[in-house]
Amino acid sequence: MKRFKFLTFAMCLAVLVSCNNTGKGALIGAGGGALLGAIVGKIAGNTAVGAAVGGAVGAGAGALIGKKMDKAAAAAAEIENAKVEEVTDANGLKAVKVSFDSGILFNTGKSDLQASAKQALSDFAGVLKTYNDTDVAIQGYTDNQGWRNSTAEQSYQKNKDLSLKRAQSVSNYLTSQGVSYGQIKSCDGFGEENPVADNSTAAGQQQNRRVEVYMYASEAMIKAAEAGTLQ
Repeated sequence: MKRFKFLTFAMCLAVLVSCNNTGKGALIGAGGGALLGAIVGKIAGNTAVGAAVGGAVGAGAGALIGKKMDKAAAAAAEIENAKVEEVTDANGLKAVKVSFDSGILFNTGKSDLQASAKQALSDFAGVLKTYNDTDVAIQGYTDNQGWRNSTAEQSYQKNKDLSLKRAQSVSNYLTSQGVSYGQIKSCDGFGEENPVADNSTAAGQQQNRRVEVYMYASEAMIKAAEAGTLQ
């Protein structure tokens, strides 16, 4: 047991050291295989996305899907201001999580995309169209800061409403750039839930204000992988 814990820690440390925060986007944990992808997913606090398919997906099919998701992650990491992580979906398969800082996409308290954000999202739309056999889930989040002249309960709901509007703005822009409406399976706002950093600091609050886009294996991709025809 101690040996396994040490191995897990060492692998996780290797992932964190490999983060590339220069140039364009940042890619965390690419090409690490199914086990490493699962570990990164746990670190990221990912709530599994996608509907579970009937029956377990075989190891061979999972490996094919993992290779394709590695390529999708690498493509997404080329996008400016995109933070890319490998996570796991509801079927235990490798998936890709792409996060955008809300401060890059929106003005404070607003849900209209800034003009400067549209190039990155346009580039990301190109990735989604290339990997159009992935399904997509979009999730918006805020920090836990209250709104002026609002109670704690009112602020909580306003944050949730704002996060949903921001997720919808991203969804609408992606479809305006040619992403299929059918590819985007869900669009949700979670407000201040599921923080990824400490809300007691300004830096943590900035990390919590984000829009996450998940790319995960569609049923068609799973079937192709099981048939050995996934390209």
